[in-house]
Amino acid sequence: MLKLSILDQSPVSSGFTHSEALQQTIGLAQVADRLGYTRFWVSEHHNSAGLAGSSPEVLLSTLAARTSRIRLGSGGVLLPHYSSYKVAENFRMLEALYPGRIDLGIGRAPGGTPLTAKALRGISADMFEGLERFPAQVTDLLGFLADSVEPGHVFEGIRATPLVDSMPQVWLLGSTGQSGVYASQAGAAFCFAHFINGAGGQHAVRSYRSSFQPSALNVVPQATVCIYVLCAETQAEAEGLAASIDLRILQTEKGEFTGVKSPEEAADYVYSDWDQTRVRDNRSRMIIGDPNQVREQLLKLAESYQVDEVMVVTGGYRYETRLQTIELLAEAFNLEMRQHAF
Repeated sequence: MLKLSILDQSPVSSGFTHSEALQQTIGLAQVADRLGYTRFWVSEHHNSAGLAGSSPEVLLSTLAARTSRIRLGSGGVLLPHYSSYKVAENFRMLEALYPGRIDLGIGRAPGGTPLTAKALRGISADMFEGLERFPAQVTDLLGFLADSVEPGHVFEGIRATPLVDSMPQVWLLGSTGQSGVYASQAGAAFCFAHFINGAGGQHAVRSYRSSFQPSALNVVPQATVCIYVLCAETQAEAEGLAASIDLRILQTEKGEFTGVKSPEEAADYVYSDWDQTRVRDNRSRMIIGDPNQVREQLLKLAESYQVDEVMVVTGGYRYETRLQTIELLAEAFNLEMRQHAF
């Protein structure tokens, strides 16, 4: 049976505030917890008027306190900006407070402009230095989490606190095959961001599996795929609501993104020929339709990736649209019934 999870980016719709967007994320997490979703992840973006989630660690602590069962994680912490030791301590703290419920998703993207990256790392930092150091950072992070820093390492003898018997589940996230390579080398789980790159993900996951090296994290490879989903009662309703997602993705590509526009605003937007081509092409990153259509397409996607779990990024202008999507999906996949069966 296919498991379903959620990545929420705390999108800020036009006319709404960042505080309201974060409250919507909390509400979605609580509903997902009740409905039987497997995971609920939150993202990290900086200097963005359209996305409110800049500190997943802080938000996760609130989400964990407001839910009881669902796994919670970062999708993901942008490791090149930070100390591996501090990230290990943050997530050990979460694991100590909410044992068995924490996922540490790691990304290597900048998560903002070059100037934003400098602000995060220090004004003199080179934006690309972190990317070059990423494999070593991952090694250090896993050493701190597993209390397995190698003898002779510069950090030998240093332990990340609090000291706990369990550790978060570690995922590497990416929209290219390179993150899959890092995940296989580290023995970590791998999530492919199909919602960012609609091509090549199946090959990336196959390569990850074929080169996977067992570790203290995982004995066998574990993979999932993440895609935009909007589900409504009818295909026509879903298509109308999806105009907001189409425009959001397009404006992000054009550097115009300031927030999620309403379907009416999207209808009034002046689309060039290039814009219309991009909107059509970007539909490869999305699944739009009624419950039966979405269920069938998600099952096909999972089969193409050979995964038993799919993570959805819910879209739409209104909170109620995102809520409707996760409720209809839970019903289509009988998540609540499955949850109570165990």
